[in-house]
Amino acid sequence: MEFADEAPKLLMLLYGLLAFAAVVGGLLVLLDVVPSWFARRREAALIAASTAHTRAPAGGGPRPRRRSVVNRREGGLGLFFLLPTLLLLAVGLIVPAIRTVLLSFMDGGSRNWVGLQNYTWMFAQDEIFRVLTNTLIWVIVVPLVATAIGLIYAVLVDRARFEAAAKALIFMPMAISFVGASIIWRFVYAYRSGEYDQIGLLNQIWVMFGGEPQQWLQNAPLNTFLLIVIMIWIQAGLAMVVLSAAIKAIPADIIEAARLDGVNPWQMFWKITLPSIRSALIVVVVAVSIATLKVFDIVRTTTNGNYDTGVIANEMYNQAFRFGQTGQGSALAVFLFVLVIPLVIYQIRNLRKQREV
Repeated sequence: MEFADEAPKLLMLLYGLLAFAAVVGGLLVLLDVVPSWFARRREAALIAASTAHTRAPAGGGPRPRRRSVVNRREGGLGLFFLLPTLLLLAVGLIVPAIRTVLLSFMDGGSRNWVGLQNYTWMFAQDEIFRVLTNTLIWVIVVPLVATAIGLIYAVLVDRARFEAAAKALIFMPMAISFVGASIIWRFVYAYRSGEYDQIGLLNQIWVMFGGEPQQWLQNAPLNTFLLIVIMIWIQAGLAMVVLSAAIKAIPADIIEAARLDGVNPWQMFWKITLPSIRSALIVVVVAVSIATLKVFDIVRTTTNGNYDTGVIANEMYNQAFRFGQTGQGSALAVFLFVLVIPLVIYQIRNLRKQREV
């Protein structure tokens, strides 16, 4: 009887699996058949063009445009493979971005045009101004501290005996999702009243030194910096990996020449290592800054933006989906997008300069 009740759900699951197999199988067949078809067409076009070329009149008449035919065929093949990507970009990025911009000029119900009212609201409300301030603190502290920790760690363990194991330890948080890392640190910051044993590591250490248990995630502005610690813990591994690779890429002759000149380790770091990995440092700082601007999971999982810990991404979600203020949520999304654009442009220009060197 129970199996009969579950039969419709199992049937839907079967239909879903069959549809998935059909779509994936169709794509695989398409990717196998279509390139072969284009290749045969290209080969036939080359043979035809070559034959026509050899049969061209000796008097210098018009010759077939073999290269243009081949270019058209290859252009068609390239366009065929680009079309799915362009379609996905349009559906998943361009169209939603345009819609979000339009919604940011409308009221909460997305019915009436309100102009710039949602944007002036962001800077007029004390709560939202606190959110913007917190985001600024995140963007200043996280990239600088995470990059500094990653750089120091990369320099210290470079060519050490247990380098691989040491790097794996600091890179391990990168393998954990932001939600998982936030849950781990919630246990670190966990609070119990004084008559109970503490399960939070931070409160246990605090009590051992004679302090009273604290509700760390409710004490502003300290709670914002405690959440920032989680982000630094995650991003330091990325910084370490990139900067360690950059340090190993420094030419050995430069290091050897510096040692022959008698430089000490401190001078080696400031005059040789740091200038040599400048481009990698910029990449790390910009990448971590972009990730920090978009931070959502950590705040959502730990405090949900309460106790003055809100950031733009979390407040955008609350306004749009919890409070039903679609216009204000869209305005926050557009503002976040505008903040990210300069960093992306700078990163692209920096990568182009590296390629030109």
